[in-house]
Amino acid sequence: MRRLSLIDRYLAKAIAVPLIGTLLLAAMLLVLDKMLRLFDFVVNAGGPVSVVWRMLANLLPEYFSLGIPIGLMLGILLAFRRLALTSELDALRGIGMSYGRMLRVPYAYAVGLLLLNLFIVGWLQPWTHYGYERLRFDLRSGALGASIKVGEFNTLGKRMTLRIDKSEHRGTQLHGIFVQADDKNGMSVAATAEHGRFLSTDDPDVILFRLERGQLIQDSPKFTTPRTLSFDLYDFPINLPRVDPFRQRGHEELEELTLPELVRVGYLSPTASREDRLGAQANLHFRIVEVLMMLMLPLLAVSLAVPPKRSSSALGIFVGIVIVVAYHKVNQWAEGAAARGKIEPVIAMWTPLIVLCVLIYWMYHVLAHKPGGQPIGALEKGFSRVGKMVRRLLPKAQTA
Repeated sequence: MRRLSLIDRYLAKAIAVPLIGTLLLAAMLLVLDKMLRLFDFVVNAGGPVSVVWRMLANLLPEYFSLGIPIGLMLGILLAFRRLALTSELDALRGIGMSYGRMLRVPYAYAVGLLLLNLFIVGWLQPWTHYGYERLRFDLRSGALGASIKVGEFNTLGKRMTLRIDKSEHRGTQLHGIFVQADDKNGMSVAATAEHGRFLSTDDPDVILFRLERGQLIQDSPKFTTPRTLSFDLYDFPINLPRVDPFRQRGHEELEELTLPELVRVGYLSPTASREDRLGAQANLHFRIVEVLMMLMLPLLAVSLAVPPKRSSSALGIFVGIVIVVAYHKVNQWAEGAAARGKIEPVIAMWTPLIVLCVLIYWMYHVLAHKPGGQPIGALEKGFSRVGKMVRRLLPKAQTA
């Protein structure tokens, strides 16, 4: 394999820094936004706070699949923009290096990240999405264990209420206890105790709540008067609510199927319903076109990176982000329409990609093959005029 030239290594380093920085920044912003909502959800569900980190870990592949295209585009764009603003790009062009030659390194990044993103969206993300949904189900069902809130009335199952005044040693020692339980026959038991703790039993569906030094009141329609009892030690059995098993992967959401499984459901399965076939086909083509679009990002980034002469406008960065985000949103709409049978899945998903490819190639052709070509020159002039008008309307600073 031929070694990289000095210029190629320089370009590789120039692209790597903004690419990695943008990717990590995008992932961190998405994680922080989701983290607050997950903490609120987990606390309200009464689950252990540690499960938040497991849920975030399952979300990372999805965030990276969204951040990789943006990071790739911005990494190349910012690198070439810096070359253009420091006149290094003119120097490279002056020694006979064409844009096509300079795109070797960006395309090396693009192909490597494309394969990584294909693995993420095709195989890794379906499993992590299923893991995330399973954790949500376990939290709602109480399979992960419910945390007892001190100083509040907690509901355990359908017929038990519990209140704890104080908890010590990570919940192994409880103080100031009130517990009340009913059964199907109308029997009601209420007890107060100074101390207590939970104990496991041989039956996985039953735990014991051992109470120390308290009083118990038992009432039933069969009793003429409620019965009272003072005790030093009393074992209160608690029947744990039955937890139904979680659904199988992909049973309700096509996002949990890998690419081979989508092919099987969408094109090969004779028993799949029409709705499932259309949904699988739409989701399959959605993932493919989202990944293949990355092959056009180097051309898009270079086309938007070079501002007009004697200009340091950053309009290209804004336009690049808008194009990538808008393309993703159009694909999401097209996937939904194709899944509902309104548009043929192949037409719905591949038409936006073809249109985007034609637009990007035209922009690159204007920059690379037309002298003084500027793909977004009209936008640059328009924004420049708008900026001048805004500056005229702003009050001028008065000199002393």
